[in-house]
Amino acid sequence: MKRAEIRTTHDSPERVARAVRPDNTDEMTTRVEDDAVVTTVERDSTGGLQATVDDYVVNIRVAAQLADQHTQSNHE
Repeated sequence: MKRAEIRTTHDSPERVARAVRPDNTDEMTTRVEDDAVVTTVERDSTGGLQATVDDYVVNIRVAAQLADQHTQSNHE
């Protein structure tokens, strides 16, 4: 089994984690630790792991952008 852990920090980690969790497959878990969203991915093959991580990186980037926009619009 191949494993990767992705840790990203955010001003609103709970919001970002809630946004990416619905896209998680059975091989993925997402949790919040302090100001970080931590996702663990396990796959049988290196290629499968890479594809899943690539997809996740796109999802987390979009979720973080949307969370930042939401936070900014609440402060204006």
